[in-house]
Amino acid sequence: MSPSRFPALLAVTVTAVLWGTTGTAASLAEDVGPLAIGAVSLGVGGLLQALIAAPDLWSTRTLLKEHRGLVVLGGLAVFTYPLAFYSSMHLAGVAVGTVISLASAPLAAGVVEKFTGGASLGPWWSSAAGLGITGAVLISAASGSDDTTADGSAALAGIALGLLAGVSYALYAWVAFRLMLAGTGRAAAMGSVFGVGGALLVPVLLVTGTPLLNSATTLGVAAYISLVPMFLGYVLFGYGLTRLSPSTATTVTLLEPAVAALLAVLVVGERLAPLGWIGLVLIGLVLLILAVSPDRSHSSTESR
Repeated sequence: MSPSRFPALLAVTVTAVLWGTTGTAASLAEDVGPLAIGAVSLGVGGLLQALIAAPDLWSTRTLLKEHRGLVVLGGLAVFTYPLAFYSSMHLAGVAVGTVISLASAPLAAGVVEKFTGGASLGPWWSSAAGLGITGAVLISAASGSDDTTADGSAALAGIALGLLAGVSYALYAWVAFRLMLAGTGRAAAMGSVFGVGGALLVPVLLVTGTPLLNSATTLGVAAYISLVPMFLGYVLFGYGLTRLSPSTATTVTLLEPAVAALLAVLVVGERLAPLGWIGLVLIGLVLLILAVSPDRSHSSTESR
């Protein structure tokens, strides 16, 4: 692994750790629906991304206008992801919704890269993705026995929404990566895509977000999710995309269900079955494989 890749891997790893706290945080706002949680998370977080990137957005406005199709596509993916992700967990259960959404993302990212002219993903990524997905499934199986769904149709709808979330996640990561390759720079790429997505989420927040104002707890949950995992997390994720391909970055974030499971054990007091601990080990192997894997020529952009 080249020295320049290590900070990027570390940044995306920290992102995954932050994202892994969202389930525990959202559980404190029991009366808030999934659409409101999703809208406030990336609605506020996305607009903040655009705000801090304002100087870069202005300086690259001509280039962004030339690639406005990509920006709109990425913004629509940002808009779709949180609504589909939190609704998936609501309908199919936290464990199943999380694992479907996250496990499908690196596969979707790999397919997008493959069919948009990227280099072969190779055995390193395939091994890491396979181990990561297996580990996520084992963690889900170990921690999801208490999850319940209203009925079979709700579970199927939740699984479908999880797949939609995974594809959306892979898509906006790829769009941001492509914009960086086009010369926009990290801040402008992330700010434009997340700014469009955040603006689209504002009407959803206005319609569904009233329960967030019910108490100091729900306000605190909204502030934490939007500012820490989503705003700060995506700043770090954007930095990671300057040195990592979307498929590698999304594979690293398979750490998220592992963090969520550990928090359930350490904070909530839940117990994790042996399968879950095996899953945690596999997730650790994913990070090791990606840390020692050779660089792929198409997987980094110039530092900007």
